[in-house]
Amino acid sequence: MQAGDISARSAVRDGAARLAKAGVPEPEASAEILLSELLDVRRGDLAFLDEPLPGEQAELYETWILRRLDREPVQRILGYAYFRNLRLDLGPSTLIPRPDTESLVDAALELIDARPEPPVVLDIGTGSGAIAVSIAQERPACEVHASDISGEALEVARRNARLNGTTVEFHLADVGAGLEGLRGRVGMLVSNPPYVGRDEKERLAPEVHEWDPDTALFSEGDGLHFFRRIFAETPPLLVRGADAVLEVGDWQANAVMELGRENGFAPLGIRPDLAGTPRATLLRWQG
Repeated sequence: MQAGDISARSAVRDGAARLAKAGVPEPEASAEILLSELLDVRRGDLAFLDEPLPGEQAELYETWILRRLDREPVQRILGYAYFRNLRLDLGPSTLIPRPDTESLVDAALELIDARPEPPVVLDIGTGSGAIAVSIAQERPACEVHASDISGEALEVARRNARLNGTTVEFHLADVGAGLEGLRGRVGMLVSNPPYVGRDEKERLAPEVHEWDPDTALFSEGDGLHFFRRIFAETPPLLVRGADAVLEVGDWQANAVMELGRENGFAPLGIRPDLAGTPRATLLRWQG
């Protein structure tokens, strides 16, 4: 593809057709998002761009389409993702933040607003920082902390907090280990922990199992390993009556609520994601 060969409108049409022929999910959206981000225009404007693409842009777009044909996610190709009000950089050690997780943030904000004072918030397994940075941005009165076992992920999350103008304190920690300085202070616990069983790997889309980091995606055994650890290891960090909002996998909500009950957490409810699937469990520490 050379300068003067193709317009933006034709390029996006051709890219979508090639993606569709290869069976890539949402081919039109992929082709449009990639080109609109490349040109810094709205997706709807692409249909009106008849001018030839400059050579460098045409070549880069072709490279991006080839990467998408290899089932690399659009967000990985771009190097960033959008989540709520945020644009978040990504790295090899971070999951792509997904719209379903926005229901977890919504639930957490509602519980924060219901408390008499802004709580200290802790996001365990923060990855790109999507949850922690969202809460820090939307409820700036809260003192927000975030942890991850990956130092590389924490560097990405720190950058995202800075780029989005928020204040978050980050900790290198493994669930409860490494967070002793927060003992007895946390009033809101949030987490999107690894919850996919390794036996489910081949059932996932290539965009997930080939490109998301295993350590952030997969849990041992039945997929509930990290929920057991959270319920066992976090109580010393919590104030009495602290709230917990945890993202869960399909069909895990009731099991997680029962695990919480067995460990001193009172179930408050279950929130669905955008597709109506139970996605966030709400509990309250009674210790």
